[in-house]
Amino acid sequence: MEQTTTVQLSESLIKEMIHVAIEQLANAYVPYSGFRVGAALLAKNGTMYTGCNIENAAYTPTNCAERTAFFKAVSEGVRQFDAICIVGGKDGVLTEYAAPCGVCRQVMMEFCNPDTFQIILAVSEENYDVFTLRQLLPEGFGPNNLA
Repeated sequence: MEQTTTVQLSESLIKEMIHVAIEQLANAYVPYSGFRVGAALLAKNGTMYTGCNIENAAYTPTNCAERTAFFKAVSEGVRQFDAICIVGGKDGVLTEYAAPCGVCRQVMMEFCNPDTFQIILAVSEENYDVFTLRQLLPEGFGPNNLA
């Protein structure tokens, strides 16, 4: 059953998610772009799944941090999520928000209610904004369109 109300994320939980996402920058494999991205995905069961971007010489097989976190969770049977935090920057230096790409937004649409799933974009634990998936993917296409 899809949640229809937005979970209120505490300030301490948001800061923890930002901290965890920043830690993931160290794991990014980015020999081509040098642009490191880290993600922390919060499942409804309270488990946090992490991800980093993983580049490939052929470019197309590259995987974003957000999808890495989602695929880890889904591969363990988790299908319900409250929020994701995303950070990124050239050489791991966070200077501006690293918003999810279109493919990642589409993956989020597959598993998340666009009106309640929260996306935290941050450059530090003090400098962040929270968006809903609907705000970042208006008129998104998802499973409900095929029902």
